[in-house]
Amino acid sequence: MRDAAAQAINLADYTPPAFLVSGVALEVDLREGAATVRATLELARNAAHPRADAPLVLDGENLELLAVTIDGRALDPGAYRRDETRLTIDAVPGEFTLETRVRFDPWKNTRLEGLYASKDGLVTQCEAEGFRHITYFIDRPDVMATYTVTLCADKARFPRLLANGNLVAQGGGEPAGWFAGAEAGRHWAKWEDPFPKPSYLFAMVAAKLDLLEDHFVTRSGKKALLQIYVEPGKLDQAGFAMQALKKCMRWDEEVFGLELDLDRFMIVAVSDFNAGAMENKGLNIFNTRFILARADTATDYDYLSVDRVVAHEYFHNWTGNRVTCRDWFQLSLKEGLTVYRDQEYGADEYSRPVARIQEVRGLRERQFPEDAGPMAHPVRPDSYVEVNNFYTATVYEKGAEVVRMYATILGREGFRRGMDLYFQRHDGQAVTCDDFRAAMSDANGQADLGQFARWYSQAGTPVVECSGQFDAASKTYRLRVQQSCKANPGEAAKEPFVIPLAVGLLDGDGGDITLDVEGPVFAPAGFVQPGTAVLAVTQAEQEFVFRGVEAAPVPSLLRGFSAPIHVRFDYSDAELTRLMAHDSDAFGRWEAGQAAMTRILLQGVRDLQAGRAMTVPQSFAEAMGHILTSGSRDPAFAAECLQLPSDTQLGECMEVTDPEAIHLARRQFMRDIARNYRTRFEAAFRHFTTPGAYSPDATSAGRRALRNAALAYVSTIDDGTSRALAFLEFRRAENMTDAMAALVCLSNCAGAERARALSMFYDKWKGEALVVDKWFTVQANSILPGTLDDIKALTAHEAFDLRNPNRARALLHAFAMNNPRHFNAADGAGYRWVAEQVVALDKLNPQVASRLARAFDRWKKYDSVRQGHARAALESIRDAEGLSPNVAEVVGRALG
Repeated sequence: MRDAAAQAINLADYTPPAFLVSGVALEVDLREGAATVRATLELARNAAHPRADAPLVLDGENLELLAVTIDGRALDPGAYRRDETRLTIDAVPGEFTLETRVRFDPWKNTRLEGLYASKDGLVTQCEAEGFRHITYFIDRPDVMATYTVTLCADKARFPRLLANGNLVAQGGGEPAGWFAGAEAGRHWAKWEDPFPKPSYLFAMVAAKLDLLEDHFVTRSGKKALLQIYVEPGKLDQAGFAMQALKKCMRWDEEVFGLELDLDRFMIVAVSDFNAGAMENKGLNIFNTRFILARADTATDYDYLSVDRVVAHEYFHNWTGNRVTCRDWFQLSLKEGLTVYRDQEYGADEYSRPVARIQEVRGLRERQFPEDAGPMAHPVRPDSYVEVNNFYTATVYEKGAEVVRMYATILGREGFRRGMDLYFQRHDGQAVTCDDFRAAMSDANGQADLGQFARWYSQAGTPVVECSGQFDAASKTYRLRVQQSCKANPGEAAKEPFVIPLAVGLLDGDGGDITLDVEGPVFAPAGFVQPGTAVLAVTQAEQEFVFRGVEAAPVPSLLRGFSAPIHVRFDYSDAELTRLMAHDSDAFGRWEAGQAAMTRILLQGVRDLQAGRAMTVPQSFAEAMGHILTSGSRDPAFAAECLQLPSDTQLGECMEVTDPEAIHLARRQFMRDIARNYRTRFEAAFRHFTTPGAYSPDATSAGRRALRNAALAYVSTIDDGTSRALAFLEFRRAENMTDAMAALVCLSNCAGAERARALSMFYDKWKGEALVVDKWFTVQANSILPGTLDDIKALTAHEAFDLRNPNRARALLHAFAMNNPRHFNAADGAGYRWVAEQVVALDKLNPQVASRLARAFDRWKKYDSVRQGHARAALESIRDAEGLSPNVAEVVGRALG
């Protein structure tokens, strides 16, 4: 473990590596309780480094060093220096071959970084700095090399031996020249990756796994072998992932002209994995929850996640692997760009408006609070203490929005030109966000993208205040725009951003007005729908004049969510109603509904705080009822419109967040509407039943989404009839989507049906780990009194294992991140318990622990009593003995 007082690493201090590695040969000997790795590196001094006599410094942690040689000559211990994190050799030639031999025990590696033991064998995770747990190396992304890897292990225990690239040789026994004594029953495999890659993209697997194979013919005619390896007995759950892989491969060829460059592409799914998946070159390692899917075990959301994550990791083959990031400050260069690519893939495969709504909801629930909290940082951070803490919503989701703004400003064709130039210039290189921006600019003759760089260097969510004035005499509508951004630590003053603001104007009948704009606009606009202009907001204050406007319009602002900003406009209730009903932009209709609901709910919170009764305006209740009756046109969109703004989003709208009042207001809102339109909701529940066998297609999933939204509303009434309806649905559900929807409803009801359903669910599915994760999460998210006591009891359940990241996330993270009512309980019990879990987890897996600690990010938004409890909990974590840098950084910034 590193010193908890580790120093910050700064972007401004970047220096090219002193040495470059052209080739790596690894020989990996796997035996019970030990892995021995012989690494042969071809090194040369880097002329770009400022010191011509710099020593060779290699990263390495938790390794037993057995031998070091240079050009075949063994080094005496006095010829090198070694501490807990580095091996330093002062006197080395300009070009040389270095060989090291190390040993370590993967079975004791609970951090799940480097090579570690999973349920069915050994697997690696090297991003961001895991390779240093396997061998000594210059473990940074701008050191790229070709790799040859030979693995040797017991064949019965580890029948699959995999590494990056192409399989070039394999056999029984041990390869010639092997450094260990021969043993019966062993076998070996040799892999070569012809493409230079950084060490974080290295992967190897030695495990007992089932295999699903298929083929894909690329557009150039190459027949590539596709392989998905899963836990024994799970092969029947891998078929959807294989089809998703083939589908996204074809999409990438058609949309971006990119095809697979290897002879084979492999995916390995394991249940012990810190992240969702990892894009190692040609050998992706996945968490099982993003590969395994079957109708009775996976929900529609699970299927969608499998599709999108498989696409995301495959897309990394070019945006992340063939062109990688120079340093970890450029992380969004690969992650933000690839998230945008998988979002576009999802929009093309499903419903573009619904996909966009879901993306924006996630951004507002996760990234906007991050921008306003202690972990706020630019898309390209200026510094970090622990790099794993910066795999954040800002880097991923906001980074994707930044890429989307390029496409909005330049248009689809202009963006494609920029991508083509980016690959032409930088294939096989480690580059920066500035290099990407330069390619976009140069490919389109744009000289004005310099200001756009502020999206990478400034933290925070810009606020755009808009006001409009109609002049009947001149038939003009003036839209005044002011942008600002709150100060962050280290950023007192913010310079204006480049904001593509997509707008439309609605006439009295709700139709789009033809736009004639006086003021800067982006052309070609990324929005091609008629009646939309993309205003170029680049100054602190601007005015745009729309000519030929016959009557006072209603502005439709931020269509398609064209920039990751807050927009403020003083809409009347009638104007929001007109937008909800008529805006030609689907996102705009949804957004107007969310704004109206937010207004009603926040007033409800104030009423409850003052001891007054909360009311839902009849006109809005009727609009919600109308959504049900018109839902047949687009059930998925209707389901999104029925979803309320989350507790988190509402809390961010308040000066002092009141989690109890927010919870009560949301619950009463749904209950009042459900009571008023119970017949309609029950009818919708019956009507939108999907006939025939289960299918995860968008149409069927949309019908289930609306049906289960109706059930959720009815269940808030919590009477005998509603509980019986939910329990009947639970009993007869023929797919996991419907079963889980009913179970979630029952988990929030106080009747006897709740305990019975939870018991039945576990008894039926206790052999399916991913389904048991759902069972834990349902209980962690319950709104009922006594939930914390129930969760504490669940930590002693036979199925709970704190060492498994999926299980820890299913219970601990679900409670801390998704149950604001109980986590933020006024007595501080939720804070104290989560703090205890952070400390316990940190001793096993600092990455998972630090993410749990992020639940405290917004503790200063609450009242003084809750703040006192939260501070005490954070201080208890801070003062824990042996705290990792991962958790120490998060807690230190929260307390700071």
